[in-house]
Amino acid sequence: MITAIVLVSADVNRIPEVAQEVADIPGVTEVYSVAGDVDLIAMVRVRRHEELADVIADRINKVPGILDTSTHIAFRAYSQHDLEAAFALGIEE
Repeated sequence: MITAIVLVSADVNRIPEVAQEVADIPGVTEVYSVAGDVDLIAMVRVRRHEELADVIADRINKVPGILDTSTHIAFRAYSQHDLEAAFALGIEE
């Protein structure tokens, strides 16, 4: 599974509508409304790299109200369990 994190800047008057339209796109698993430099964060999960172009360039970027996107491809996922093990450093209690 390939995961991409898409940072979305949107027209402030259409943020809820943009979020819903993006969430309805196949391959988009979650959309978060956030504070900060961007308005929305979309999580995209696909099986093949070629599908990223279909979902992001051909679908997400064409949603009315999206002003800009920035896409980040995930290399590796860490679960809470993995992080706890990494920070334990062999110290026994």
